[in-house]
Amino acid sequence: MGAVLFQVIVYLGAAVIAVPVAKRLGLGSVLGYLIAGIVIGPVFHIVGSETEQLQHFAEFGVVMMLFLVGLELKPQLLWQMRARLLGLGGLQVLATAGAIAAVGVLFLAHWQTALAAGLLLALSSTAIVLQTLSEKGLMRTDGGRAGFAVLLFQDIAVIPMLAVIPLLAFPEIAQVAQHPAGAGEVAAHGGAAAGQGVADHGAARSLVDGLPGWAYTLVVLGAVAAVVLGGHFLSRPLFRFIAASNLRESFTAAALFLVVGIALLMTLVDLSPALGTFLAGVVLADSEFRHELESDIEPFKGLLLGLFFITVGAGIDFGVLFAELATVLGLTLGVMAVKGALLFGLGRLFHLRAADHWLFTLSLAQAGEFGFVLLAFSTQNAVIPPELAKLLSLVIALSMLLTPVLFIGYDRLVLPRLRGDAAQPTDSIDEQGSVIIAGAGRFGQVVNRLLVAAGVRTVVLDHDAGIVERMRRIGIRSYFGDASRPDLLHAAGIGQATAFVVAIDDRDRAVALVEYLRREFPQLRILARAFDVDHLYLLRTAGADLALREVFDASLELGAATLRALGRHPFAVEKLRRAFHMHDLETLEELCELWDHDLEFSKNRALLERVRARTAEELTLIARDRTLLHDRTERGWTPPPKGYTDAMDG
Repeated sequence: MGAVLFQVIVYLGAAVIAVPVAKRLGLGSVLGYLIAGIVIGPVFHIVGSETEQLQHFAEFGVVMMLFLVGLELKPQLLWQMRARLLGLGGLQVLATAGAIAAVGVLFLAHWQTALAAGLLLALSSTAIVLQTLSEKGLMRTDGGRAGFAVLLFQDIAVIPMLAVIPLLAFPEIAQVAQHPAGAGEVAAHGGAAAGQGVADHGAARSLVDGLPGWAYTLVVLGAVAAVVLGGHFLSRPLFRFIAASNLRESFTAAALFLVVGIALLMTLVDLSPALGTFLAGVVLADSEFRHELESDIEPFKGLLLGLFFITVGAGIDFGVLFAELATVLGLTLGVMAVKGALLFGLGRLFHLRAADHWLFTLSLAQAGEFGFVLLAFSTQNAVIPPELAKLLSLVIALSMLLTPVLFIGYDRLVLPRLRGDAAQPTDSIDEQGSVIIAGAGRFGQVVNRLLVAAGVRTVVLDHDAGIVERMRRIGIRSYFGDASRPDLLHAAGIGQATAFVVAIDDRDRAVALVEYLRREFPQLRILARAFDVDHLYLLRTAGADLALREVFDASLELGAATLRALGRHPFAVEKLRRAFHMHDLETLEELCELWDHDLEFSKNRALLERVRARTAEELTLIARDRTLLHDRTERGWTPPPKGYTDAMDG
């Protein structure tokens, strides 16, 4: 028992220390987990052979992740993805496997080995890519959706690959491949939950062993139908029955039972458990229990995925790596270059825009955890020699280790350059307005609609061509271009404009734009959207006449609506809302004198002390409202004075 607790402390401690440090350094959580695994494994040898068993357990995080992804995709959305799912995903797998196999034929003795290597290296890491995309908020981008479509097709493609690989066996290495150490050493480096039940022959029962092809097809279709029909007709009554007990742990147990049960069913028919749970998630996407399922499964998914990434790092064999360093690095970079080049070409073929194009290319250039499964399976079936399998397992692990680095390069190198080039080509601006709005997102759209309704001539600029196109489709005219370019500003009438609204989504670019406008157009009134208090102070320092936090007014209005829903008198609520708003404005002005851009908020003691004092004062607002602001009108609405409409018309 003590040994088990020690291992738990080691893995949890590594995650608790490494991940926050990696996040603070801008490396992302995935790279933090991988580095933690390397430190406790190959570097200090704190963990050992139990890593393989832990990885098989942790791989279930991939299954849970696909279930949660499915919950976000309604069947209609999945149907809309069919072109990319089959076209983009199918072309990626076929082109990558063919290209790597063609290169492998030049260096390997058998074409069967080259083809198997091409198949397993064509797959990408579902766990790392989806986790990183979700963490960075990129899942809803066009590049993120395209990457997800490819990953989903790859999960499906594992099934026919497992059927094809045994047909590639040749007798020369059959005797060596059947030795238990060969496959064991490869499997020690990793595996994917989506295929582990198939890779480990005899580890679990199978309902399809020895069946003819037609019977196997019927059993598989029956299992898929059971998941779809059961998820649609049986899960809802079950969850309603459990929800009626008002026991949260019962609902959590039911959610886990659903996911584990579907994974087991898929394993028994030699299908991917991840694919089965994804299908179940899609079926339940319209369920009223979707959010409850997400909240119950999410913690388990996060912990298991983190453990999976740690075991991948801990499973890297640095002895073989250093002995064959040049070969492993050459193969890793070569595989990633080939996949990247093909992904780049496919992105062009499917008309992905610049930023999404690069995101799609860089996110899928690695090999993936499914490759470990196919590698062990290929070794067991005398297709890939054990010596080559050791090298390929390092290639897979090292490429996965490099993937977070590619995402960092995308954030810090690719995106800034694309933003700098986004102004070419730009739209030709053929009108001028008294108000220019930079940013046509959710904030800028509302500002523009109000001004247009009031008869104000506006010119809207945005550097996102997709947003501009959507605005035009609903009849709102806007222009594609970088609002910081002087030629575009002059074309929009900056010299005669009265006001400029800064509503762009990039914090740093917003501050830089305000600085430029204040320096070049001192007569212009500049109004800006701020993300938070710190950003508000930055904008005011840069020269903005007015900066408003984007969520403050909406939050305040929602709080007032909540008070009204609780039965408070509407007039009393309105007075309290106004008093709270005035108190907040006074606090902002007072804190501005203590704010220091070069000093972190948590380290500015004077500012923290004043914030605590002002926050305590908020608690007295209701009492002050009851005493100082109390008047007879609180008993009911006071009729407006006579002739007030005449004053408004005048």
